[in-house]
Amino acid sequence: MEGLYQRSYFFDAGLRFACQCCGDCCTGAPGIVRVTPAEIDRIAHYLGVKATDLKSSHLAPWEGGHRIRERADGRCLFFEAGCRIYAVRPRQCRTFPFWFTNLRSEARWQKTCRACPGIGRGRLYTKTEILDLLAGDD
Repeated sequence: MEGLYQRSYFFDAGLRFACQCCGDCCTGAPGIVRVTPAEIDRIAHYLGVKATDLKSSHLAPWEGGHRIRERADGRCLFFEAGCRIYAVRPRQCRTFPFWFTNLRSEARWQKTCRACPGIGRGRLYTKTEILDLLAGDD
């Protein structure tokens, strides 16, 4: 893993990002947002509900764990004029747009830039911070 930090990437000088809370990544095309047991507990506590109730109302089984369910139009069940769980959102949501699929090439990143108004704004994430996010060290 250490060798990855020595390589050169198109984001060696860092990338700017600040979530605009627009919901573009929470609505539209369907997707899978996985949640860990610890994330389920945090979300349930934040919403003041039991984890079992949260699972039955907002989650669905997925590959031995759970994922957040969506409405028929692809909108996350937690998105209603903003993310209802933003403060405790799952890691997958917290690390967007710094996902491997978005960072695998500069062309892919440019495509992500066109879809997300927060890219290019806000604080500068260093190469090391970005690689740490990819490695799960957030």
